[in-house]
Amino acid sequence: MPANSHLNHIQMLLVEDSPADILITQEALRQAKVLNDLHVVEDGVEALEFLYRRGPYANAPRPDLILLDLNLPRKNGLEVLAEIKSRPDLKSIPVVVLTTSKAEQDILRAYNLQVNCYVVKPVDFPNFVTAVQSIESFWFSIVTLPSEVALDGS
Repeated sequence: MPANSHLNHIQMLLVEDSPADILITQEALRQAKVLNDLHVVEDGVEALEFLYRRGPYANAPRPDLILLDLNLPRKNGLEVLAEIKSRPDLKSIPVVVLTTSKAEQDILRAYNLQVNCYVVKPVDFPNFVTAVQSIESFWFSIVTLPSEVALDGS
């Protein structure tokens, strides 16, 4: 039984501006046959609107996991990460940076901003699928996460 059996439906937020990477991520999760809802936003500003439940995202669920690209328009991934991890109501959401950047300064800055995991996107489809499925498996089958009820203090 998964460590997070209290999660009926896994809520994932993908913050990604590449249509190809969005499709590959959706396919990888579909192949994993995990009961999940994947919500997609295409830039950092939209990501924060989703998390703050503003505008078109007023009824958005709280994500159980955020997959965050660094190279985003309007507000980059490191800025989004800094804001998430500075907010008491958001900082417990695991954030996995999933990016093409292998730059040491990006990796160091992400960990200094309290990212939970940094993954460099594989360039070929089979390895990308494996990476996404491994992320999903680790965070929802092995790791124990707090329930939203516990986070609300209820």
